[in-house]
Amino acid sequence: MEAPDPHLHHRGVALAMLDPPQVGRRFVTLYALSYAGGSLLLLGPLLVSLALKVNDLVGIDDAPKNLALVTGVGSLLAIVSNPLFGRLSDRTSSRLGMRRPWMIVGVAGGALGTLTVALAPNIGVVLVGWCMAQVFLNALLAAQAAVLPDQVPTVQRGRVSGILGVCLPVASVAATYLVQAFEGSRLMTFLAPLLVGCVLVGIFTSSLQDRRLDSADKPPWSLKQLAGTFYVNPRANPDFAWAFTSRFMLIVAYAFLVTYQAYFLIDELGVVVADVAHQIYLGTLVQSTALIIASPITGQLSDRLQRRKVFVMAAAVIYAAALVIIATASGTGGYLLGMGLGGVGFGMYMAVDLALVVDVLPDAASAAKDLGVLNMAGALPFALAPAVAPVILAISGNSYSVLYLVSGTCAALGALAVLPIHRVR
Repeated sequence: MEAPDPHLHHRGVALAMLDPPQVGRRFVTLYALSYAGGSLLLLGPLLVSLALKVNDLVGIDDAPKNLALVTGVGSLLAIVSNPLFGRLSDRTSSRLGMRRPWMIVGVAGGALGTLTVALAPNIGVVLVGWCMAQVFLNALLAAQAAVLPDQVPTVQRGRVSGILGVCLPVASVAATYLVQAFEGSRLMTFLAPLLVGCVLVGIFTSSLQDRRLDSADKPPWSLKQLAGTFYVNPRANPDFAWAFTSRFMLIVAYAFLVTYQAYFLIDELGVVVADVAHQIYLGTLVQSTALIIASPITGQLSDRLQRRKVFVMAAAVIYAAALVIIATASGTGGYLLGMGLGGVGFGMYMAVDLALVVDVLPDAASAAKDLGVLNMAGALPFALAPAVAPVILAISGNSYSVLYLVSGTCAALGALAVLPIHRVR
C-alpha cells in the first residue's frame, strides 16, 4: 500500500494522531534516494571540498581556524533554521502540501549557497555562501524528516529508519567519489554532488503524496509558540531529553572526525595534500560499506524484537572504540580499520535511534517541529566542535590524535545517556 491520500484531513490534529497505513517499496525507495540526495548536498562540501577550498584560500597554517569560523557560524544558523522550518512546515496549508514547498525552497536556496562557496574569492564570501547553504538545506532536511511520522506507521519505522540510516554513508561515498573524480577542478568538486543531490530530491518531491492541512486547522501561532519552536520541556518530556542528549554526544564525536579528517591525515599520518581527497574517499568507502550492511539488519532486528535501547547503546560503544583505533593509528591501515568499525557503530546507531526518537515524540501534531529540535542535536555539534577543537589542539600541542580520543569519550557518554529512557525498551 502506498502513502495515505494527502487530501484526507480531520478537524484539529486528528489525522496527525492516526497511525498511517503501511507504505510500499516504491515509496520507501524514492524516500531513501531523496534522503541520500539531501545528505549529499550537505556532505559534498563538508567532507572534503569546503576544507580544501579554505586551504586554497589561506594555506594549511591558517586553514583550521578559518574552517572553524565558517563551519561554526554555519552550524549555529542550522541550529535555528531546522526547528524553525519544521514549525513552518507543520502549519503550511499550501496546495502543494505541508512538506513539499519547503523541500523545493530548501533545494533552491541550498544550491545558490553552494555555488557561492564554490566561486568565492575570499573567506568572507565562503562564510556567506556556507551560511546560506546551511539555512536552506536545513529547511529541506526538516521537511524530509517529517515525512517519516507523516507517512510511515509504527510497525515499519524500524525498517524504514534502518534504510534511511544507509543513506548517510551512501551519500558520503558518493560525495567523496565525485570530489576525487573532479579533483582537477575545484568548481566541479562542488557542482557534481550538487547536481546529483538536486535530481534525487526532485524525483521524490514531485511524486510525494504529501499531507494536506486545511487552513482552518493550522496550529496556533504567537510569540510564545515561536519561542517554543526551539524548545521541548525536558521535565515534561524526559525521554525525549535523554534521546536528544545521546544523539548530541554521538554527533559531537562524528563532528570532530569529519571536520578535521583532512588535517589529521596531513599532520598525523603524513598524507600529502594531493592524496587527501582519495584517502578520505577510501576511508568513507570502507566506513559506508560496513554501515550499509549493519544499518538495515539492525533496524529490522529492532522491529522484530521491539527493542531500541540496547541497539543504540551498543552502537555508541562500538563507535567510541572505532575513534580510539583511529586516534592511535600509525598509518592509513589503522585509519581504515577504525573507519570500518566506525561504520558498524554509526550504522547501528542511526538505524535505530531515529525510530527510538519518533517513538518518544512529545506530540504527533508537532512532529516536524519536535524533530527539528532533535536535529539541533545534529547541528549544534558542528558549531561546538570547531569552537572546542582549537582549545584541545592548543593544550595537546596540535595533536589530532588527542582530539579523536576526546571524541571517543563523547561517543561513550552518548551510550550512557540512553539508559534513563523509559517509554521504549
